[in-house]
Amino acid sequence: QVQLVESGGGLVQPGGSLKLSCAASVKIDSMYAMAWYRQAPGKQRELVASITNGGKTSYGDSVKGRFTISRDNAKNTVYLQMNSLKPDDTAVYYCSAAAYIAFWGQGTQVTVSS
Repeated sequence: QVQLVESGGGLVQPGGSLKLSCAASVKIDSMYAMAWYRQAPGKQRELVASITNGGKTSYGDSVKGRFTISRDNAKNTVYLQMNSLKPDDTAVYYCSAAAYIAFWGQGTQVTVSS
């Protein structure tokens, strides 16, 4: 069983930055890909960013140029650096690991508000 634990969420003002971390209980380079999703109240869960075991990254249109996903295989941790945050970025952020099935973390709340 893969366990994913997110951290780093919180309250930040518009224009600010946060860095989320996702610590995995397994070697993340054994996963096909790692990803961050988010879900705002009343909205569907959406893909924010993903990174394959080969290092290829992709981003949702709304976060391109502001968010950066990265991974540290030695620490089995994936990160999401979020800059120039907007109120629309407010959501619960989930880490996901893609293998034969998808595994999910419990989520961390990010609130962007003045």
